[in-house]
Order: sequence, then structure tokens, then C-alpha cells
Amino acid sequence: MAGMEWLGRGGNYIAAASGVHIPMSQAAGVTFFVFLDAGTETLTLKESIDGASEQNLATITKYYKGPGVGGTWTKVTQSAAATVDPNPDDATNDCIAVFVSAAELSDGFNCLEMTASAGTCAAVLSDLRVARDPANLASSVV
Repeated sequence: MAGMEWLGRGGNYIAAASGVHIPMSQAAGVTFFVFLDAGTETLTLKESIDGASEQNLATITKYYKGPGVGGTWTKVTQSAAATVDPNPDDATNDCIAVFVSAAELSDGFNCLEMTASAGTCAAVLSDLRVARDPANLASSVV
């Protein structure tokens, strides 16, 4: 779809995504961006069935950290877990990016949720299954 803007064609955006159930039926994955200028935070990934029957989804094995003002991303690896505890002593890298594929959902589960204990959390849904005009996008939340 030449000339079509990114919103609706390539993805969708949720500015206030912490604790929001995001249906994954219309996207291949979602990247959560969490920013905390100073302090400590914990990120927790959960899956649900239409926003109910929540359970932790222990599939996070890597994430990226970088400066909130832009710059170089640094890859961080960890054992598979449902949580990310970014290094609170790293004042430069105050932004975290975590990608979760829809394929990581357990059988029967259809929504993802990232909760940030502090800071702001946004979500970018990627590889939409159907490209639409932004005004015609399906709801990105349950």
C-alpha cells in the first residue's frame, strides 16, 4: 500500500500501556517501551484470555536498554522470566524495550499485558495482519 502512513499499515501505538490487556489477534508482536528517569522499577509480563484468567508469561530472555533521549541500545540477556528488573544504577540507560511475539502466548490465551511498577510504559504493535486507515483500526485494548 504505497503512500500509506505507518499507523494502520505497519503498526499501532498505545501511549499508556501499563496494565492494559492487548489482544494479539491482529498483530504478530508488541514492543513495550518503559521509561523511568530515576529510581527502580520492575516490569511484569502476563497473558490473559480476553483480559481474564491472568497468569505470568515467563518468556522474556532479552531486552534492550538505552537513553530515553535517544542513542545506542544495549542488549541484556537473562534466564526466561516474566519479570525484568533493569539496573537502577545505570543513570544513562533509562529506557527499556521488550519485544514479545504473539507466538509466545500459551494455548488458549490471546492477550498480553506489561505492568511497570514505576515510570511510563508504551506499546507498539507490529506487523498488523490487516492494513487499515488509522481511523478504522480495531481496538488495541480489551
